[in-house]
Amino acid sequence: MERTTFEVTGMSCGGCETNVIEAVEALEGVSSVTADHDADEVRVEHDETAVDDGAIVDAIENAGYEAAV
Repeated sequence: MERTTFEVTGMSCGGCETNVIEAVEALEGVSSVTADHDADEVRVEHDETAVDDGAIVDAIENAGYEAAV
């Protein structure tokens, strides 16, 4: 498993965190997700052979937020 921290902007509350967590958890190969809107961070533990960082960034951006590794 790989642990990656993404810088995510646009989250302003717990509801935003939940939106990001649900979007990323829906990806196959993701085992855990935490989001912190105060720190503008999302931490993802995932199987790097099943899902890459680009797919995670896409999921976060499709949920309405800006993301970078």
